[in-house]
Amino acid sequence: MKTSKKLTKQNYLLLLFVLIIPIVALWLGGDSEFGGADTKAVEAIDSADGYTPWFESVWAPPGGETESLLFALQAAIGTGVLAYFIGYIKGKKAAVDAK
Repeated sequence: MKTSKKLTKQNYLLLLFVLIIPIVALWLGGDSEFGGADTKAVEAIDSADGYTPWFESVWAPPGGETESLLFALQAAIGTGVLAYFIGYIKGKKAAVDAK
């Protein structure tokens, strides 16, 4: 049982490190410029006559690379959740089949 607790502790530490990495990257990251489709869309909307924004952003990331980082982090979390549930269902089915 001791190894199980040790593995659980190790998994929590690894999860903590995975969560700390993007936070530190956001904190240390300077102003980065990255032009993409979003930038072109914003420029097209801003150049349109008679356009009035509905609201202002609560927080603006320091650069385009930060937006890419947040998008990649969102995709990784979504993939992790999806993989977890697929593994859970597959493990549950294997346990039922083993009976």
